[in-house]
Amino acid sequence: MCQALFPLGTVVRGNHVEYRKQFGKRVRTIRKKAKLTLEVAAERANLSGNYWGEVERSQKVPSLDTIIAMAKALGVPAHALLKLDREDDAKNLRKRIDAMLDRCSREQLEVASRILHAVVEP
Repeated sequence: MCQALFPLGTVVRGNHVEYRKQFGKRVRTIRKKAKLTLEVAAERANLSGNYWGEVERSQKVPSLDTIIAMAKALGVPAHALLKLDREDDAKNLRKRIDAMLDRCSREQLEVASRILHAVVEP
């Protein structure tokens, strides 16, 4: 299957997808918007800078208590860190999908087409 459709670190289980990478990216984006260094944000959350960085790089999965501490350190509600879906508008989403499809072989495109057909026209 086209690796771009399911990047490394994405685990598909039934209808559920784990969003570890997306969570880390969201934490980093919010931290940078708050103009906080990784070290300052980690200190505010009473975490090590190494651990915070591992969360941002999707190498560690934080507990609920840690997510709440990170959110407080960033000055946002915890649910803001967990808002993982529908972050892109339709135009950006189409661009990302087009870019992924551009890297696929003919066989991978056929698989992607069958998947889309199953999702769009059940």
